[in-house]
Amino acid sequence: MIFKGMQNRAALAPMAGVADRAMRELCMTQGASFCCGEMVSAKGVSMGDRKSARLMALAPDERPAGIQLFGREPACFRVAARAALQHNPDFIDINMGCPAPKIAGQGGGAALMREPGLAEQIVLATADALRQAGSDIPVSVKLRAGWDEGSRNAVELAKRCEAAGAAWITVHGRTRQQMYAPPVDVESIRAVKEAVSLPVIGNGDVTDGPSAAAMLEAAGCDMVMVGRGAMGRPWVFRQIEAYLRDGTLLPEPGAARRMRVMLEHVRLLCEYKGDTIGMREARKHAAWYIKGLRGAARLRAEVVSLRTMEELREIAERVIAIEDEVGAI
Repeated sequence: MIFKGMQNRAALAPMAGVADRAMRELCMTQGASFCCGEMVSAKGVSMGDRKSARLMALAPDERPAGIQLFGREPACFRVAARAALQHNPDFIDINMGCPAPKIAGQGGGAALMREPGLAEQIVLATADALRQAGSDIPVSVKLRAGWDEGSRNAVELAKRCEAAGAAWITVHGRTRQQMYAPPVDVESIRAVKEAVSLPVIGNGDVTDGPSAAAMLEAAGCDMVMVGRGAMGRPWVFRQIEAYLRDGTLLPEPGAARRMRVMLEHVRLLCEYKGDTIGMREARKHAAWYIKGLRGAARLRAEVVSLRTMEELREIAERVIAIEDEVGAI
């Protein structure tokens, strides 16, 4: 295991605009092995940007937790790595997998896979900055299978990252060009695992216990990382843990429990970000929580215009009432 004492083999993926403090804390209480904050611009940190600094904050209830940096300038990573230490992260992750145009289009994220030499220098700079600061926290890397079908170079990049001082590697089994559409290619993850001596985490299409077990078996990886499969479903980590332990298939929670978890999630959002921002961000989370429940289609229009906790509680009560009514028939 990557961290001493970890019980589960499923971690929460860093997701910009989704995996904030509220979600990270909730997923950790539901059995996630570790989590990672939303990606932070190394350049922004090096220039003293306040928003970037705020994104690095980590709380006691989300440990072990890391800070993920993105960018393309080794010098900025040096500064950002030292600045990150003020927040006592358990590790620092380097983003070499984000496919978003605003990140990759600027040469960061998955675009680094087209420049293996530069990617290696970034890992070296980050690890060296931590050593010089007297820190022994690990540096990890999250990458993809490649940039496109013509440049599947995850193995080459993983070897470079290992040589530069990376402690583990997470591989999303799709190219940047594929984004999130086709089924994940587990062979690209297995190839990396066979090429390096580091722990390798498989990422992509893990949504429950069976899919986690399938990823671990087919890719031969050490752990899995859950991203979109945890949106509106933080209990997925308990489901994965139970299935990997003894094959137990924990069912999806009923409407009442889902709504209780949703309300707690939004309460945390409002506590940490204030009611205005919290309720605005609650809209997407609420839509994920009610997905698949009876009456969700009719409630979706209300969810996307939420303004207060009272409105959300009223929606939650209606969802539960609908399920109770159907169950009584």
